[in-house]
Amino acid sequence: MTLSALERRVLQAVDQEAVVSTTVDLIGFETTARVGAGQARDEAKLQHYVGQRAAAAGAAVDTWEPTPQEVPPSRQVPAGLSWAGFPQLLATVPGAGGGPRLLLNGHIDAVSAEPRGMWSVDPYRATVREGRVYGRGAVDMKGGVAAILIALETLHRCGVRLRGDLIVSTVTDEESTSAGGVATVAHGLQADAAIVAEPTGLGIGVACRGSLMPTVRVPGRSGHVTAVQPHWSQGGAVSAAEKAAVVLEAVSRLRQHWHDDPRGRHPLLPPASVVATTITGGQWPVSYAASVDIACHLAYLPGQADADGYGSRVETAFTDWVVRHAATDPWLAAHPPTVSWSVDVPPAECPPNHPVVDILSRTNQDLGRPTGVFGADFWHDGATFSQAAGIPSVVYGPGDVRLAHAIDEFVPIGELTAAAQGLALAAMRFCGVQE
Repeated sequence: MTLSALERRVLQAVDQEAVVSTTVDLIGFETTARVGAGQARDEAKLQHYVGQRAAAAGAAVDTWEPTPQEVPPSRQVPAGLSWAGFPQLLATVPGAGGGPRLLLNGHIDAVSAEPRGMWSVDPYRATVREGRVYGRGAVDMKGGVAAILIALETLHRCGVRLRGDLIVSTVTDEESTSAGGVATVAHGLQADAAIVAEPTGLGIGVACRGSLMPTVRVPGRSGHVTAVQPHWSQGGAVSAAEKAAVVLEAVSRLRQHWHDDPRGRHPLLPPASVVATTITGGQWPVSYAASVDIACHLAYLPGQADADGYGSRVETAFTDWVVRHAATDPWLAAHPPTVSWSVDVPPAECPPNHPVVDILSRTNQDLGRPTGVFGADFWHDGATFSQAAGIPSVVYGPGDVRLAHAIDEFVPIGELTAAAQGLALAAMRFCGVQE
């Protein structure tokens, strides 16, 4: 696809200093992802900042705090979640008519910066050096949100009138539950395609795995560790901390089973996987642990989803596997571990021949970037838009996802600029330009 004169003008108009300063501004808002109910931080301030910028670029801005009635508990939304101080934002630049609607999405929450003492910079006061912007959320994904804003503003400054609506969505809670994306769909979001500006190094991600978070409770029997204990069958104490090793082995074997199973192949995604991530338990250093909880993260493939697009079948398979393998231990055979579940975020796939994929591929070709597609090895809100609203979604944004959640997280300035250019050009080509 040859660049038109207007497209060349838009690309040249993308201001690198502006995209850097916007990224710096966004990092300065402390929006650490909440755990559980959580307390609001700077989420409302950041959304106000985005809303003002979008409004100045010709968008009609809708900022709202969802209610529990609008967003009831579900597989993606935990019970008791408060929305006070957690507004969502939709900003729509209305099209002239006759073109498809494009959604540009980003999340504003970022994971904790702890341990802060290991950072070489202040994670909440962005540092610009050596062609990079450092700070918590730089790559995941305040740099992507900055690129969206700059694309929007550049189109407005260049006088580009799109045929279809261009919609900007910034949401909370992507890092924890995906509740912000669910709330945005419940608010009436409609679009013909979505680009989520998560870090892909400007590659085009068309698929992702779903995520489940099981917690396995391993039972024991409390008792004094220095007292000579009879066999457990005679009422003796049992250390759940020691029995946890049996469950950990079962989890490891399931991961290997999924990796080796030829039926669990996907052309773009890695196999399903499960990893034990935290272990908590015990009640006193000189007591046999009465119970131990093993929290896991489980990623599952689109082909493993149930009829509703979620992971209920995978939940059953995981529970059966753990209980069956734990039963090789006599204590756990008589006292099986139990599994509880929190949120379930669904997998997603966008057809590789969808127009948004073709347009991004041609856009990357014109920008000298790779044109192929890949499967993202991370989850993103595009899966919610695809599953809950039927919006085909891809990921395309600046930076390397391997730097997400890391100490001294950064995003390259060159990719910030290229992302803003790519998003602006893709919007023109997908929505169409009114002559």
